Amino acid sequence: MTASGRRWRLRGRFPEGALEGAPYPTLMRHLLWHRGLRTAAEAQRFMEGPPQEYDPMLLPDIEVALSRLEEAVRSGERIAVYGDFDVDGVTASALMVEGLSALDGDAIAYIPDRFSEGYGLNCGALDRLRKDGATLLVAVDCGTSSIVEVAHARKLGMDVLILDHHSVPPELPAATALVNPKRPDSRYPEPELASVGIAYKLMGALHESMGRSWDGDRQLDLVALGTVADVAPLLNENRWLLKRGLKAMGRSERPGLRALMEASGIDAARVDAESIGYRLAPRLNAAGRLKHARLALELLLERDEGEALRRAEELTALNLERQERTTAALELAAELLAEDDPDQTEPLLFLGHEDIPSGIVGLVAGRLAEERHRPAVVYERQAETSRASCRSIPEFDITGALRGCAELLERFGGHRAAAGFTARNENLEPLKEGLLRAAEEALAGVELAPVIDIDAALPLGALRGKETRLLSQMGPFGQGNPEPTFLSRGVEVADCRIIGSDGKHLRMKLRDQYGAGGGVTWPAIAFGLGEAGVREGQRLDVVYSLAADRRGNGLELRVKDVAATEQNQEARS
Repeated sequence: MTASGRRWRLRGRFPEGALEGAPYPTLMRHLLWHRGLRTAAEAQRFMEGPPQEYDPMLLPDIEVALSRLEEAVRSGERIAVYGDFDVDGVTASALMVEGLSALDGDAIAYIPDRFSEGYGLNCGALDRLRKDGATLLVAVDCGTSSIVEVAHARKLGMDVLILDHHSVPPELPAATALVNPKRPDSRYPEPELASVGIAYKLMGALHESMGRSWDGDRQLDLVALGTVADVAPLLNENRWLLKRGLKAMGRSERPGLRALMEASGIDAARVDAESIGYRLAPRLNAAGRLKHARLALELLLERDEGEALRRAEELTALNLERQERTTAALELAAELLAEDDPDQTEPLLFLGHEDIPSGIVGLVAGRLAEERHRPAVVYERQAETSRASCRSIPEFDITGALRGCAELLERFGGHRAAAGFTARNENLEPLKEGLLRAAEEALAGVELAPVIDIDAALPLGALRGKETRLLSQMGPFGQGNPEPTFLSRGVEVADCRIIGSDGKHLRMKLRDQYGAGGGVTWPAIAFGLGEAGVREGQRLDVVYSLAADRRGNGLELRVKDVAATEQNQEARS
């Protein structure tokens, strides 16, 4: 039995002679093969470049969008940038406003209130924006499914441009342009750009078409934030945009971002995808989850150092409150699931309560989907309707499943892994039944248990200097490009102590007497395994990745799971 209860799964065998000719050790070629690279040229491009960046003119409707934006800028029209309240929507909104303002455009940003307006375009907001003088609406990170709302905007006299990356429904809104690389007619080679990435490509093309210079590198800090926070696959163009974006964050002149990194305890010179995902993004998202996402937008656009620090501290306080509410909601969710499905036999989790706020339903759904490896739908029940967030697993398209139940929904949208909807309360039970049927069909034969995928089994002594140096070139790591994960068997615990105020973590020294070099000892950290009963002198099978140590002076093992060596026979097969 593993300490975490998760199943260990070794990836398939590395074919003998694969990627022959790539100038890397066997272990590196093994890892590159598991990331879908099949030729030496592909492997070398992945590791060393040049960057994969594509012509924005391949995006659908891009010429129409550029023409309409240029007309609006030159004639002094008011342009309303309407964004979503998550980090992708906020960063895309900030980038659009900055880019249009640099062209002397009259651009204003609008982020809806999660609690009174909900996700996406709404007619009340469109009325207000038209009253404020907007004649062109640019929807970022929303709009692909907004048929009624776009029609309303057109009746008000506003043209609508949509920059979005969510799944494309069969019927599209009558927008002037719908720039979405997931459209079936798109020629753009990278369909998985985050919305902030689409905004970045569009703004670069707009400045070029207007004959104006634009330092796009200065906007890549926003692209990095939105791409990681929205869990976009870190492959192809996204990966290269993030690599450049991390460098831009390290030297960013944006007072708000520098203040946020300081409040998060992040050294700007060492910022990485993990620090975005676990420290910066939660603080930015806390604004929209508990108060209003405009707080995050204002921070990113802030130019005063002192005000930026005050705003960053406010978001940090909101994030602490968000953590407390999430903990309470997860406890309530566990109770509801224990009552509804005590044996955990259903292939999809569906739950809700008036005490689970709509601002954190997505966090609860995400945690449940991760821990129980099945799609999760979590909603806040209100008087007449309920708002839900859905998170899924790779084997199940949650937005496709919602589309099959569209008649039961007031509104919905999303992509394969995440979605949201609003439904009338009387439709919740039939909706649950419909989603369960879809999950039963799609997940038949799928083992619904949390899994750790392992790239290779090897002795600790096999991790030599050349391999460890090359590992960092495979990053940035994240969705679609997971950090390399290894299994070493029969490792001796040379030292072990419990750390953390709650006693939930371990700091260890792990010794291996075998392998190249005749033995090696590695420092290790194991988050969440403080109650695993690990003791000095014990021999363990250990699953881990490599990470920079806390002082930044070297590497340590980031232990993901352990099992007593003699008990873990299944992992040996």
